[in-house]
Amino acid sequence: MRRLEGKVAFITGGAGGIGMATAKRFIAEGAQVTIADVNADAAQRGAEELGPDAIGLQIDIGDEASVKAALDKAHSHYGRLNILFNNAALTDMTTMANDSNVTDIPMATWNHTLQVNLTGFMLCCRYAIPQLAAAGGGAIVNSASASGLLADIARVAYGASKAGVVSLTQYVATQHGKDRIRCNAIAPGPIVTAHTRSVAGPLFDMIARHMPMGELGTPEDAAALVAFLASDDSRYINGQTIIIDGGMMAHHCHVRDMADLLAHSEPPVS
Repeated sequence: MRRLEGKVAFITGGAGGIGMATAKRFIAEGAQVTIADVNADAAQRGAEELGPDAIGLQIDIGDEASVKAALDKAHSHYGRLNILFNNAALTDMTTMANDSNVTDIPMATWNHTLQVNLTGFMLCCRYAIPQLAAAGGGAIVNSASASGLLADIARVAYGASKAGVVSLTQYVATQHGKDRIRCNAIAPGPIVTAHTRSVAGPLFDMIARHMPMGELGTPEDAAALVAFLASDDSRYINGQTIIIDGGMMAHHCHVRDMADLLAHSEPPVS
């Protein structure tokens, strides 16, 4: 299935995890892609791995000049833009360790997280939308998160930034539908990558126990959803946030404990 034949895509955070899996999926479906990442070497290696239908560029989505320059370079190379996948986010250990709660989080961590995770998405939309409109329309897919829909005991800045992405998605869809530009978001639950497994292995094992399917998602699972939202198969879906979490948010928090309780309870006396 080559639903993206002839399309040109720009992927931020494209050098690893969901970004790289999506780049591979896009190319398999006929697209040409720009892998844009804050790590220039990783972006270039990813493009070389994918072959002649990919280029790698450095981008810092928290910096307006960097965003504009990267999108302009990609447009000069391909001559058009049809798909933007906003996927970059702060996931480094220092930021995550400092991203605690509203009374303790350093303001520098709060401000930097929102600058990258939310303002960065807005900046990418700002400079991609004219290119998409010039091509007759297109699709924007934003990476939100289950953390933007449900709270946790830490990472308040990350969660708030992802909640902002949900709202930004609705605003872009509302204000630029007239340009034939659709904007949707994905909200992944726990996705296992080499990076997330290395920093949150025991946590993931705990979470998996509470998943209806008993397993966590993969980057390829998310990439399949992004490819659908980028394709004309989703032409009438706009302004939506699609949860992809294996059913994590579909049930009461006590379901797993209740199942354990029932499994160990005495059968009723007849």
